[in-house]
Amino acid sequence: MIKVGDTLPAATLMEFSEVEGNGCSIGPNPVDVTKASTGKTIALFGLPGAYTPTCSAKHVPGYVEKFDELKAAGVDEIWCVSVNDAFVMGAWARDQKTGAKVRMLADGSADFAKATGLTLDLTARGMGLRSNRYSMLVKDGKVAALNVEGPGKFEVSDAATLLAQAKG
Repeated sequence: MIKVGDTLPAATLMEFSEVEGNGCSIGPNPVDVTKASTGKTIALFGLPGAYTPTCSAKHVPGYVEKFDELKAAGVDEIWCVSVNDAFVMGAWARDQKTGAKVRMLADGSADFAKATGLTLDLTARGMGLRSNRYSMLVKDGKVAALNVEGPGKFEVSDAATLLAQAKG
């Protein structure tokens, strides 16, 4: 499993954009993790799936609410990564009203989750291989803080915990 001090794995996530801009066309666009994280401080959180109860009711809304405080603490971008396709992540972004606050990034084949060692096997629940619930503070592509949840828990990957780490 990835740990503090490690570099994020080379991977490509996908992002759905509804509006053209900054060189991004409408539709799914590739996001090279290495390029996108270089020179930035990123509050990155991973979760099992779009529209799932805890993710929709607590996890994503917390980061949307703490956006201004995270920015003030030096965070350049907030990334939400989930094992879903870019179209689902785009629809969920609309539903959660993430706007320009949280980048909703799709890890459709779980390649990023596998590369970080942060997978969760939900095959018995009909969901296949997913991402574990976690958060990490990433500085210039390296993990500065990592908070991995226990099975079925939501105690350490919330926005308030990562905000405290960003301030520290």
